[in-house]
Amino acid sequence: MVKSLAVERAGSSAIRDLLEITERPGVVSLAGGLPNPATFPVEALARASAAALAEDPLVALQYGPTEGYRPLRRWVADRVGPGAGGPTTEEQVLVTSGSQQALELLTRALVDPGGLVALADPAYVGALQAFRAAGAELAAIPADADGMRVDVLADRLAAGERPALVYVVANFDNPSGSTLSRERRHALAQLADRYGFWIVDDDPYGELRWNGTAPVALRTLTDRTITLGSTSKVLAPGLRVGWAVAPLEVRRSMAILKQSADLHTSALTQQVVHRTLAEPGFLDQHLATLRTTYRAQADHLVGALHQVLGDRLAVARPDGGMFLWAALLDPTADTAALLAPAVEQGVAFVPGAAFGVEQLHPTRLRLSFATADPAGLDLAVARLAGVIPVP
Repeated sequence: MVKSLAVERAGSSAIRDLLEITERPGVVSLAGGLPNPATFPVEALARASAAALAEDPLVALQYGPTEGYRPLRRWVADRVGPGAGGPTTEEQVLVTSGSQQALELLTRALVDPGGLVALADPAYVGALQAFRAAGAELAAIPADADGMRVDVLADRLAAGERPALVYVVANFDNPSGSTLSRERRHALAQLADRYGFWIVDDDPYGELRWNGTAPVALRTLTDRTITLGSTSKVLAPGLRVGWAVAPLEVRRSMAILKQSADLHTSALTQQVVHRTLAEPGFLDQHLATLRTTYRAQADHLVGALHQVLGDRLAVARPDGGMFLWAALLDPTADTAALLAPAVEQGVAFVPGAAFGVEQLHPTRLRLSFATADPAGLDLAVARLAGVIPVP
């Protein structure tokens, strides 16, 4: 098999590989961050599709500008609101084929091979792949319940480390579910201004908060913030529409790179997304449904885990997002070794090692409560009980 250096560096995503396994009949998956299909707004998307083809077919079916469909870019700019440098304009928005493409493009734009990227450990698998494929060196920063330890990052910067960018999932981190605290957001913004690195705030889950109030957005604290967003978690992942909101110099560089990747994101899909999101009253009602659904599923899974596995596993109740970051109480446990027996029992999860930058997180496992219904969640927990040993 022929492999390029980029393929060798990126490796295969453990989660994407695991999704193939979870397609086996009878396997209940707590692994992938797949939205609940019952929440897909099929009727609204069908109306928008019909309207796009009836009212504007020549634009919807034609090549479009690399930067994206202007009305959608304007909607995104209004939705994210003003940044530290003033009002957000549509010129700062690049529409991409999912936010994963935005992450890959900005990595190519900002990080040369051998360049340094700082990120929390554990970290989102897709980010690890993008950074490693680009040949970046990774600076693993420890994290806790309040997100990345920005004080540790500050010490390393003072010692001479110079990352090109610092990557965070500030709202409901994947995999840990943590939210970067207000104090750490302010400290991170001050460090970016002082040392000149870019902050990449990957925000696919921020709209899925059902408890508490979100801290101030990083982009309002420094104009060195690039915000990534997506319709995958709030509409449907099959649409493959995401975006980056960035200073013009960065957005322009990303657009040049996107030209060589796919020319532009689907014009038809962008129109469908814009018409759906802009439909009066739709988004507020839809988000309320999502938050109610995911809160109930999260509460159900946490309750079942406490009841069945409370002597073997610790897990906190989340305030939003799609994941639980559970810890086995046996300090000698290795969740990577438990995965195969779990799949044989008909349940799947993601071992902590999949998210490791420098640490392997052997006692950790990520569980998604988003996809399965309550009966499926109960069945998954019962099957987990058959493979997780008592400490």
